[in-house]
Amino acid sequence: MSVPHLSLTAARHLHLAAQGLLRKPSRRARPADILTTIQRMSLLQIDTINIVARSPYLVLFSRLGHYPPHWLDDALKNGELMEYWAHEACFLPREDFALMRHRMLSPGNMGWKYRQAWMDEHADEIAQLIAHIRQNGPVRSADFEHPRKGTSGWWEWKPHKRHLEGLFTAGQVMVVERRNFQRVYDLTHRVMPHWDDTRDLLPQAEAEYRMLENSARSLGIFRAQWLADYYRLRQPALPILLERLQAAQQIYPVNIERIGPAWLHASLLPLLEQAEADKLRATHSAVLSPFDPVVWDRKRAEQLFDFSYRLECYTPAPKRQYGYFVLPLLHRGRLVGRMDAKMHRKEGILEVIALYLEAGVKPTDALEKGLQAAITDFARWQGAQRVTFSRLPEGLFLALRAGLETGAV
Repeated sequence: MSVPHLSLTAARHLHLAAQGLLRKPSRRARPADILTTIQRMSLLQIDTINIVARSPYLVLFSRLGHYPPHWLDDALKNGELMEYWAHEACFLPREDFALMRHRMLSPGNMGWKYRQAWMDEHADEIAQLIAHIRQNGPVRSADFEHPRKGTSGWWEWKPHKRHLEGLFTAGQVMVVERRNFQRVYDLTHRVMPHWDDTRDLLPQAEAEYRMLENSARSLGIFRAQWLADYYRLRQPALPILLERLQAAQQIYPVNIERIGPAWLHASLLPLLEQAEADKLRATHSAVLSPFDPVVWDRKRAEQLFDFSYRLECYTPAPKRQYGYFVLPLLHRGRLVGRMDAKMHRKEGILEVIALYLEAGVKPTDALEKGLQAAITDFARWQGAQRVTFSRLPEGLFLALRAGLETGAV
């Protein structure tokens, strides 16, 4: 059997199909879609920046359209989801607890996320904290008093916040809900009463194989080098694991224009004939999060989408090229631009501080229509009655320089 050859456009479309971003949702979102969408992506990265909608809510909106953000909170509280260090801090299906457990039991391998010296130094306090949770129930770090300023003059982390973070990384406590996006922790044995490490723990190699299975399915089409980053796996035995996936008929070899040898997940085989004929169409336009799986691997985004992206919120303002919190713009299978935006919640205004088109992307009626709809929907979902524009590319949104009304109530 010959190896299929795919255009770069077809490869992009297959990846977006795997991610749920090829076409606009065909129906209104339902609460159950939160879990199924996260299962499809495998992971939903968490970030706390709140200049527009927080990233995990935005990633879901890009795929589901309008939905109440509290549905994500409810899914965590109802036990459908869990949090742990996967790509980075992520929501993932609680059914995947077994994939993460070996990391929890070897927290010393988690780098900056765990400090054994701190845990040893404060062992008595931490034991008291565990006893407090056992007796009084779930806690937040906000439930404990804040210390005074440290010797450096900066407010330091509360000791109890560090204790809880350490216990979380070591798998002794889990996040059972978020209140105002603050973590609420309970003891793991209460959250997972039927779990037994002696009976249920997967060998690390098997857990990592299952993570790679998930990664292959969620990427849909991939180079071998892209696979390990999804769960931030360190030096997995990729050739052996790829052979095993191929033998199980879960992945198939393909060639991608300008990229070369790659793999296609079996779930996308029904779309392969269309893709080979360049008849797989992308119709979706959406505002993406900087932490969307499509762009979180910057090298992959550059190789697959010719999209060079760097988050600049931690860069001093004078050195920023595009802005503080810049959102990639998806249009019909391409990452066509990016925008720096800020949501003024009290005023009900989404401010588009700057919008940039990628090199070679020319304003057209179709592009303008798609981006206007995506930005309007994005603003309306956040409750903005109005969108204002400050800096726009030449030739784009000429009739909207004074802004637009969203019709949000």
